[in-house]
Amino acid sequence: MTYRLGLTGSIGMGKSTTAEMFADEGCAVWDADAAVHRLYAKGGAAVAPMRAAYPGAVTEDAVDRAALRKIIADDPDALRAIERIVHPLVKADRDMFAAEAQADILVFDIPLLFETGAESEMDAVACVTIPADLQESRVLERGTMDRDAFIAIRDKQMPNAEKCRRSDFVIETDTLEHARCQVRDVVAQIRERMKDA
Repeated sequence: MTYRLGLTGSIGMGKSTTAEMFADEGCAVWDADAAVHRLYAKGGAAVAPMRAAYPGAVTEDAVDRAALRKIIADDPDALRAIERIVHPLVKADRDMFAAEAQADILVFDIPLLFETGAESEMDAVACVTIPADLQESRVLERGTMDRDAFIAIRDKQMPNAEKCRRSDFVIETDTLEHARCQVRDVVAQIRERMKDA
């Protein structure tokens, strides 16, 4: 029997680092962002349908993310159309991972878990969280976006408080050690549940 744990959290909350901690505890981790990168890469499953819908989005047989961002900025309906192409392909990638994974606990790292309805496929959901000021400073410290870009992304996501409220586990990522202790506790609780199942 395998246990499916959804892992979510807003931008800058420490989700990727937390996913690595689950891997350290023997869980198999699937990463939605990495799946999209595979689908967009040369030979990826999203390239042909994306070229058919938006020829300008494909450069050198790969989906060009910068071109995609421009298409989405210029056309308010483009994001939904792109999601209709990409989301089923991401789900197929996730299903293949689940079928092949060997671990007892499968962790699905999905930033838009609730937004896409993927929580319905999970046995439980863990949400990573930190206070809003720490979230903002972490994102801006990366140097990859300015405050306006961060706020635009954050405001498109479900509010952090709502994600936490809807989750079975909430993991505070204020320090690495605190996060690791909580991850170990979540894994121990899940393995205990599996024994009793």
